Amino acid sequence: MCRWVAYSGTPVFLSELLLDPPRSLVAQSLECQKAKTLMNADGVGLAWYGDRKEPGLYREILPAWSDCNLVSLSRTLQSGLFFGHVRASTGTQVNRMNCHPFTHGRWSFMHNGQIGDYSQMRRGLEAMLPADLFAARAGTTDSELLFLLALAEGLETSPQIALERAIGRVEALARGMGLDPFIRASIAVSNGQDLWFLRYATDRFAPSLFVRENHQGKGIVIASEPLDDEAGWQPINPGVTQIERGQLSTRPFGLLKSVQASKAA
Repeated sequence: MCRWVAYSGTPVFLSELLLDPPRSLVAQSLECQKAKTLMNADGVGLAWYGDRKEPGLYREILPAWSDCNLVSLSRTLQSGLFFGHVRASTGTQVNRMNCHPFTHGRWSFMHNGQIGDYSQMRRGLEAMLPADLFAARAGTTDSELLFLLALAEGLETSPQIALERAIGRVEALARGMGLDPFIRASIAVSNGQDLWFLRYATDRFAPSLFVRENHQGKGIVIASEPLDDEAGWQPINPGVTQIERGQLSTRPFGLLKSVQASKAA
C-alpha cells in the first residue's frame, strides 16, 4: 500500500514534511509502520501549487530514498499547498504515468488503496468516461481511473458528491458482473484552494489516515501515518474531510452511493 502526505497553510519548504521529520515521507518509503507492505519503492511524486492555477508536477520511478532530484526539489521549493506520494504497486506497471499524484487542469489527486478485481472491471470502468477524459488517461492504474471518473461525475462542482458517485459506479459495476465490491481508499484531491480527503472501505479496513492541525504553527498536515512522535496527530474517521479556509470539517461518506448504484444497474 502507498503512503502519502498533504499540506495546507503558510508556505513551507517541501522538505519540512518530505525529508526532515523522523518518519518523513521518504523515511516511510523505506519502512512504514501502518501498512502491510513495509516498503513503498515503486515510484515517487509531488504536486504543488504556486502562482499559477495549475499545479507543478514531478514523478519518478526511482524509490524516494534514492532520488537525488526529489531531495533538490524538496529543499528549494516552497508551497502553501502540496502533495507528496510514494507508491507500492498493486499490480500495474512501474512507470512515470502510473506514479501519483495525477493532475488535470487545476486539479490534483492521489490515492492509497485498491479496487478489487480491477483487471476484470477496467474495460467497463473506462467505458464510463466521456471521450475527452478517456483521451486524458495516460496510465493504467485504478487510481487514475477513479480520478477521471470523479471528474466525469462533477468534481468541479462538488468534490464530495463526485467522489461518492465515482465509487458508487465502481461498486455497481462489480455487482452487475457478479463480483463482491471491494474498495479500500484514502484519497486526497485539491483545486489549488481547498482540499478534500476521503477515507473509505467496503470492509472495515480503510487505509490509515491522520491529521495534525497547526503543524509547527504553520498549517494542517494530512498523512497516511504520523511523521513523528509529537503530540497532536489524530486519526481521521471514515468519511469526507474538507479543509476550507484553514478549517476542517468531516461528513459521512456513502449517502449517494446507493442512489448512484441503482441508476448504474
